[in-house]
Amino acid sequence: MSHDRTRAGFKDRTRVADARERLLATAAPHGRTETVPLTAADGRAVADATTAPTPVPGYDRAAMDGWAVRAADTFGGSDRSPSVLFAEEGEVGPEGAVRVHTGSELPPGADAVVKIEQVTEIGDEVEVFDAVAEGENVGPTGEDVAEGQTLYEPPHRLRPSDLGLLKSVGIDEVAVAARPRVSVIPTGEELVQADPDPGEVIETNGLTVSRLAERWGADATYRDIVTDDEDALREAVERDLDHDVVVTTGGSSVGERDLIPEVIDEIGEVLVHGVALKPGHPVALGVVEETPVIMLPGYPVACIVNAVQFLRPVIREIGSLPHDPHPTRRATLTRKVSSEPGVRTFARVKLDQPGDDGGGAGDGDGGHGGGDDADGVNEPAVEATPTRASGSGMLSSVALADGWVVVPESREGLDAGEVVDVQLWEVNE
Repeated sequence: MSHDRTRAGFKDRTRVADARERLLATAAPHGRTETVPLTAADGRAVADATTAPTPVPGYDRAAMDGWAVRAADTFGGSDRSPSVLFAEEGEVGPEGAVRVHTGSELPPGADAVVKIEQVTEIGDEVEVFDAVAEGENVGPTGEDVAEGQTLYEPPHRLRPSDLGLLKSVGIDEVAVAARPRVSVIPTGEELVQADPDPGEVIETNGLTVSRLAERWGADATYRDIVTDDEDALREAVERDLDHDVVVTTGGSSVGERDLIPEVIDEIGEVLVHGVALKPGHPVALGVVEETPVIMLPGYPVACIVNAVQFLRPVIREIGSLPHDPHPTRRATLTRKVSSEPGVRTFARVKLDQPGDDGGGAGDGDGGHGGGDDADGVNEPAVEATPTRASGSGMLSSVALADGWVVVPESREGLDAGEVVDVQLWEVNE
C-alpha cells in the first residue's frame, strides 16, 4: 500500500487478526538447522524426525526384587505345598533360582521373577509359595522404547523430559531449527541509555522487546539508538536485512517525527498502519526485501502489547515453533473493564487469592484457578483486579501486573464478577 502519513487519526484501523494474517504472509520458516548438545536443546524445535537407535531397556530386566526362575518350575506351588527350587548363581538351570533386584538383568535361562515376599530361603533351597507365569514380573527389552521407534517429529518443541528420554536411548545431540535472528532498533532523538537531561527519556522499549524475543525463541540483536532522521533510519534497517525480522520501537504514529513508516514505504512496503487494538493502535507492519518489519509504538505498554500480538507469532512461524496460545489462568473480575466497541482491548490485571497477602499469581504455571469443580460449575478462587493505571506510557502498570484480560472487538467492556481468561504474557515459555 502507498503510505500516507497525512491520514491523521487512523480513521481506517485494521482488525488485529487481519493485520497478523498480512504480516504472517510475509514470513516463512527459514529452513536453517543446527545440531546442538542435549544440554542446549531445551525449548528448541526438532528439525527432523527423531528415532530411537537403541531400545529401552536394552535387556530383559527384573521388575521386582526376588528370584529369577523358570516359570514352569513354579507350577503347582501354593501356601500349603510350595515348589522347592535350588539357589544358584549366574545361569538359571532346571529347578534353579537366582537372586535378582529391581532393574537387574534377567539371568540366562530365566523367564520370570518370583516376588521376594512369596519366597522363603532355607539354606540352599528356595520355597516358592505362589506360581508365576512366563514373563511375570519381567520388564522385556524395549518395554519403554522400541528400537527404531519415532520419538519426535517437527515442529515438536523439546521439553526437559524429552531430553531425558533422548539421553536414555543413547542420543547426546539433536538437530533443531535454528533460532530466528531478530534485530531490535530503538528510535527517537529524545532517547538516551542513562543519565537523562530534561526532555530526554531512558530507552527501555528496545531492551524489553529484545528480551521478550529471546524468551519466545529468537536470537535478538539489541541495537544502538537511532535518531529521528530518514537517512539514519534507512541505513539502520538496511543494515539488518540479513536478519529474519527487523523491529523498530518508536516513531510509528503520524506526527512530524514519526518517520519510520515513510522510510519503510520508500524501500519496501507498508502493509498495515494503524490497528484496532488498545493500547497501541499506532503500530505499522511492513516488508523490505522479503524481511518482515514490525514498527512498534513508542509508549512502553503499547509497544509490549503489539510485540506480543505480532512479533511473537512471526518468531514462531519463522522458527518452525508451534503457534501455542499464551498460558492463561481463569479468574473472576473484581471491577468492570471498559472498552471501545470494534477495538480489541488489553486490560492489565493483578491476580490474587481472596484473603491472601497480595502475593499475586504465584508461580505463574498457567493453570486454572483452584475453585473449579469437576464440571467447571464453581467460579475460580483467583480474583483479577484491573490496575488503576491505564495509560499506555506507564511501564509500571505492566511490570506490576500479572497479565491482561483481552476484551474482544464484539464486546463493550466486561462486568465485575465475570469469569475471564488472564493471559500470563510474561511467563517463561
